[in-house]
Amino acid sequence: MVTRHKAGISKPRHIMDLHAICSTPLHSALLATQDPKGYKTASKEQHWRDAMNAEMMALHKNQTWTLVPRPSHANVVGSKWIYRTKYHANGSIDRYKARLVAQGFSQIPGFDYSHTFSPVVKATTIRLVLSLAITNKWNLHQLDVNNAFLNGNLGEVVYMEQPPGYVDSQKPDYVCRLDKALYGLKQAPRAWFQRLSQFLIHQGFKCSQADTSLFVFHRGSCLIYLLVYVDDIIITGNNPSSIQNFITRLQSEFAIKDLGKLNYFLGLEVSHTHDGLFLTQTKYARDILTRAGLLDSKPVATPLATNDVFTSKGKPFHDPTLYRSFVGALQYLTIT
Repeated sequence: MVTRHKAGISKPRHIMDLHAICSTPLHSALLATQDPKGYKTASKEQHWRDAMNAEMMALHKNQTWTLVPRPSHANVVGSKWIYRTKYHANGSIDRYKARLVAQGFSQIPGFDYSHTFSPVVKATTIRLVLSLAITNKWNLHQLDVNNAFLNGNLGEVVYMEQPPGYVDSQKPDYVCRLDKALYGLKQAPRAWFQRLSQFLIHQGFKCSQADTSLFVFHRGSCLIYLLVYVDDIIITGNNPSSIQNFITRLQSEFAIKDLGKLNYFLGLEVSHTHDGLFLTQTKYARDILTRAGLLDSKPVATPLATNDVFTSKGKPFHDPTLYRSFVGALQYLTIT
């Protein structure tokens, strides 16, 4: 939660009670909707077939690959469909998203890829830019890049199996030689970020030395901040006309969807008030409770029962990876 005060100083407010989190319509939506795990299940539903067809159209339009005979001495990575139901902040379904990904876990370092990088903006940078926007009464614009990773150019030769359900009947034994980056590839985020950053620098932006996912445009009295988190972009600044002109140039270079005023970003639900922004992570917190199987638990005023005693005895937790995942998820809640 960030509010604007007379002195221009921002201060945090507490996150809402977890009991309230479990009583909204989104709770029912999450429990009622289960995304399919594979092509066989998804292909039975028309909305998932439509989503896959849309993804394939975008891939072909982008000339993502070329079908070639299977090489005898090369690594061929697998391909897989990932399905995700996108929600609005209020719990209603936004759209059904099907994404074709390469199974990059089978890539060989130094052979299929060399360097990697993930364009992930820091949480402190997000809070700082939002505070600046509120203090100066700037508008916050949210953009989404359609099939962002497909804009990256590959420097390595990578072969991939044809997509499940979309194997060319005339060339069933052929494989895809990737000409553009694809989700799942180790080098895909780096290739996309290089393409985007080159465009932004050409437009006059400078990359922040404190956070590589923050770009700043400063020319004369015009000041624009741009935040990048993979394929999500936030833009704010003191010159609305210059920002709109830049968004138009950005849309001419990439397939950009203008989402309008910032309202939902990286699990942060943003409500605009007369004195600032109200930030919550209702859906994100509920997702954590769902994964942990604690949706029916009663809320307490303290993180742990006051009479619990910790000792060094006992068996280690059975799944260290799951434990680390929950710890990281709970840390992300500290943004609000």
